[in-house]
Amino acid sequence: MSLRLPSALLAEIRRHGSAAYPAECCGALVGRSGGNGAGGKEAVRLWPAVNRRTDDPHRYLIAPDDLRRLEREVRAEGLEIVGYYHSHPDHPAVPSAYDTAHAWPWYSYLIVRIEQGQPREAASYTLDPDRPLMHSEPLEVLSEV
Repeated sequence: MSLRLPSALLAEIRRHGSAAYPAECCGALVGRSGGNGAGGKEAVRLWPAVNRRTDDPHRYLIAPDDLRRLEREVRAEGLEIVGYYHSHPDHPAVPSAYDTAHAWPWYSYLIVRIEQGQPREAASYTLDPDRPLMHSEPLEVLSEV
């Protein structure tokens, strides 16, 4: 599996992370699965979410009602949620134990590191379907022509 997304979407995620700093930003990756011939996923747009987690700025929560509304909206467009993104303020772009414990198999989890308010590296991961372990996933950033 792999995740493909246009460079403009990655730039938008980086801006979202910087704007939310020092808290985590979060949102969904909307697109299609199987779009790159190898069973991968392709994000065609973002759905920036409001981080409903108020007790810990280094965690995120997308409200169930927000997620249900998004699922209806993307199905009506013939699209699907292919993953989620969030930022790691002043921490590496690798899944935390919390991220792993709350992930679902198949979905892509794109994490962008925000260091002192500035966006840095981004990486994508998927949850192993058989155990609580996240695996690095190839991230292909498509340049605009």
